[in-house]
Amino acid sequence: MTTHPFWSDEYWLLLLKLYKKKPEGMKPLYSRDLVDLSLEVHVPPQFLYNQMFRLRHSDSPVLQLLWKTYDKNPKKLTRDVNKLRHMKGFGKPDEFYHGVEVKETFEKDFRPLPQNKELKPVMLIMILDLYFRLTPITMVPETPEVRQLAKLMGISPKLVSEVMDVFQFCDPYLNRDDLMINPLLLPCQDIWNRYGNDNPEKLSALAAQLRDYFK
Repeated sequence: MTTHPFWSDEYWLLLLKLYKKKPEGMKPLYSRDLVDLSLEVHVPPQFLYNQMFRLRHSDSPVLQLLWKTYDKNPKKLTRDVNKLRHMKGFGKPDEFYHGVEVKETFEKDFRPLPQNKELKPVMLIMILDLYFRLTPITMVPETPEVRQLAKLMGISPKLVSEVMDVFQFCDPYLNRDDLMINPLLLPCQDIWNRYGNDNPEKLSALAAQLRDYFK
């Protein structure tokens, strides 16, 4: 099975603790808890999700022993997880990964934009998905879909509308030739380059999964 360079078998404890969190069971791919764990250990959510699936099915003697040790002993699980998290350097990238080249990929999507701390790239992805569902005249704060998405993400409808306005400059089909000076242009263009010219069904599926992150 393909592994990840930053994966450690000690992380099975963290995954088991997350799996046992109520409601017990598999957590959605982009649930906030799974994403937070991904950011903590620098391992993509998709990989951790697959590992959790393995954990659920106990497909190795190591995982079977893990379940035998902790399944009926939640206090021991909590104690050992806390001990792991308090190990020197754990959860402190500057120390734990000192001397190791860490090329961030997915992490950047879940961190606030330098241009606007209210926004993260994953939020731009959500807004871009809605952008393709509306017409320019409806990309305003008063539109119900805009208000609903803003409420889900915890930002103002005005900000959602502003991002959509920036996306109009990225949209080659609109041929906007007026000048825009907006700090969000660069991050919006990056998201457009990644998803705007691809199959809209892929973007829609991703946006549907990302909704779990904001619940």
